[in-house]
Amino acid sequence: MAEITTPRDLFLHELGDILYVEQQLVSKALPMLISEVNDEELQSALEDHLKQTEAHVENVERVFELMGESAKPEECLAFQGLSKEHAEMVEETSDDLIDIVDLGAAARTENYEIAAYETLRRMAKALGEEDAVVLLDKNLAEEKEALRIVERIATRVSKEKVAATV
Repeated sequence: MAEITTPRDLFLHELGDILYVEQQLVSKALPMLISEVNDEELQSALEDHLKQTEAHVENVERVFELMGESAKPEECLAFQGLSKEHAEMVEETSDDLIDIVDLGAAARTENYEIAAYETLRRMAKALGEEDAVVLLDKNLAEEKEALRIVERIATRVSKEKVAATV
């Protein structure tokens, strides 16, 4: 990693971080969750979010272009930690509870992405990169909506699983 000495350097690093996360979601994490879950509504929501996430990658790449830079993903240790935690939970959890585990993983990831996009949009605004702000705002709004959907489904699935054990 190059030394970060200016706000622009920091912005580009953070942009690379979210690019890495979005690329990992498209190539590995979301397809894995889609294949693991049993709940049809959850599976459909994850499939829809996979399509959105593909567009998120394109938007982040466009922000790099607006900045006159090549898109460069930065390895994200936070996302790797979330992925590792999810894998361990799947190993330790019975199959009938996997949907709850996956909903928790999705919520944690969405919250991470929301925090990242909020930071990026503030930085882009401070740097005077209004076109970048528009693209980042689009991704941020979709991440917030994805979290609302995950929370709604998680509430229903959790109630169903608890009711089934009573």
